[in-house]
Amino acid sequence: MRLAIAWRRLLGGHAPPPALIDRLAGPLDELLRVLFQEASAGVLITDQSGRVVRANDTLRRMVPRRVGLVPGQPATALFQEAERPSIEAALQVALRDGELPAPLITRLERAEPDPDHRVDVSGSVLREGDRRISGLILRITDLTAQTRLERQLANSQKLQAIGQLAGGIAHDFNNLLTAILAGTDLVLGRSDLPAEARDDIREIRHGAERGAALVRQLLAFGRQQTLQPRVLAINEAIQDLAGLLRRLLGGRISLDLELETPGRLVRVDPTQLDQVLVNLAVNARDAMPEGGRLTLRSGHVTLVRPLVRGQETIPPGRYVMIEVADTGTGIPPDVLPRIFDPFFTTRRESGGTGLGLSTVHGIVRQSDGYLAVESEIGTGTTFRLYLPRHDAAELVTVPPAPKPTPAPAPAAPRPEADRGRTVLLVDDEDMVRAMAERALRQRGWEVLSADSAEVALHLLEVRRAESARPPPSVLVSDVVMPGMDGPALVHAVRADYPDMPAILVSGYAEEALRQDCTGPGITFLSKPYTLKVLLATVQDVAAAAAEPEAAGSC
Repeated sequence: MRLAIAWRRLLGGHAPPPALIDRLAGPLDELLRVLFQEASAGVLITDQSGRVVRANDTLRRMVPRRVGLVPGQPATALFQEAERPSIEAALQVALRDGELPAPLITRLERAEPDPDHRVDVSGSVLREGDRRISGLILRITDLTAQTRLERQLANSQKLQAIGQLAGGIAHDFNNLLTAILAGTDLVLGRSDLPAEARDDIREIRHGAERGAALVRQLLAFGRQQTLQPRVLAINEAIQDLAGLLRRLLGGRISLDLELETPGRLVRVDPTQLDQVLVNLAVNARDAMPEGGRLTLRSGHVTLVRPLVRGQETIPPGRYVMIEVADTGTGIPPDVLPRIFDPFFTTRRESGGTGLGLSTVHGIVRQSDGYLAVESEIGTGTTFRLYLPRHDAAELVTVPPAPKPTPAPAPAAPRPEADRGRTVLLVDDEDMVRAMAERALRQRGWEVLSADSAEVALHLLEVRRAESARPPPSVLVSDVVMPGMDGPALVHAVRADYPDMPAILVSGYAEEALRQDCTGPGITFLSKPYTLKVLLATVQDVAAAAAEPEAAGSC
C-alpha cells in the first residue's frame, strides 16, 4: 500500500499498473531507502500523535546521542527545552489543518552550546487513501553555517564602518597633534623660557604624545596602519621579547617559553607583532593579581577544512600558531563574545579604553592572521594567533629582521649644509604647514609653501620661469588633500623633475594610496611627527638624493 501511494505521488496522482509495481518493488524500495537515508537534510517521520516513527542518519548526526530518536518518542524531544512548546503547537496545527506553519526557525538539542545554531523545519502531512492525516514528514535543515557566515559578514561590515570612521578621526587628530607637538618643540627651543613655563609645556607635550598613542590604537583597530612586514623567525622574536615581558609581568608572575623546534617563519611587521604580544601579556598580568604563570607557546597547524574558533572561522592553509596562556581569573561567558568590540572594557574605572584587544585583533587581521580565545572562570585564558606560515626557502635570500630598537635621536641639524636649498612643502592643514615652514626656515631652508597640490604645481611653474633658480631639493606633501592627493602630486612633479625626492606625510594611508606610495626616492613619514624628526628626514632624503644611487621606499 505504501509503495502504491509513493508511486501515485511520483506519477501526479495516477495509479501505476499492478504488474509494474510488483516488478519494480525491490529496486524502488532500495531507491526510497537511499533517498531517505542519504538526504542532505535531516528527515523525521511522525505518527498522527506527533511521535517518532523513523529518522534518517543525517538527523541522528545532528543531535547528541542522548536524544535517542527511538520510535514512540515525542518528536519535540529533538528540540531545545525552551523551543518545545512552540514546536508542539506547530505540529498540532499541521496534524489538524494539514499544513505546517512557515517559516519555522528553531534550535535542536546540542551536545555543546552554540549561539549560531539554527535549523529550519519544513514538511508535509502524510495522508491515507481516505485523505485522513496519519502523520508528518519533517525536513530539518541545519542553518548554523549560514547563520555564522551572516554574523561574520555583519561583524565585518560593522568593523569596516567603525574602522573607516576611526581612520578619518585619526587623520584629523594626527593633524592637530602634529601642530601641538611642533608648537611645543618650537617653544621649548627658546632659551629665554622660564623654568615653570618649560615644565608646563612639557606636560602639554606629554598629553599630545598620549593622544598620539591612542590614535595609533585607532589606526590599528581600523587596519589602516602602514605595515612594514619582514620574514621573521617566530621563536627568535619571542625569545627576544621575553626579557621585556618578564619586567612587565613583575616578580609574582613567571614566564614560561614552550617553543616548537624547528621554529617556523612568518612574514609580519616585527614592531606590530611585539605590540600584540605585549598587549596580551599586560592583560594576562591584570588577570593574575595574586600571581601566576604566563606561557608563550609556538607551534604549527595545517588545516584541510575551515576551523571555527569562537567568532573566528580560519580558512584552510598552513599556519604558525602562537599561544598566550595565563592562569588568571578567566573571562565570564557573557563577556567573552564582546572582548574584541571597540571601546568595550570591564576596567573603565582603572583607565581602560576598550581599544586594547580590538587593536590586537586589527593588527592580526591586517597581517592576514586570525585570533581565537578560550577562557574558563578560575582556570585562565588562552589566546591563539594563527599567522600564515612562510616558506623556509626564502630565509636564504631574505634574512630575519633584526630586533627593533628605539629610534636613535635625530642627528644634529646642519644649517650650513641646508642653507640655500629649497623644500616644496604642501599641506592643506594651515597649522601643520605653518609650524613645519617655520622650523625649516630656522634651519636655513628656503620653503615654497602651498595649501594644495594645484598651488604647488603653480609655484613650480613660476620657479621654472626664473631659469636662474634651481628646482626644489625635496618635495614634502601630505597624502590626503582635497583635489589632487599627495601620490598624484609626486607623479605630476616628476614629469618635469624625474629625480626629485619626495616625502609623503599622512595621519593614515588608505590601501589604494599606500600602493602608490612606493618607488625610488619616496619616503613615508607618519603623523604626528616632531619637528626634529621632520628636519632629520628632510635632511637625510636630500643628502641621499645627492648620492649616485639614491633610493627610498614608502
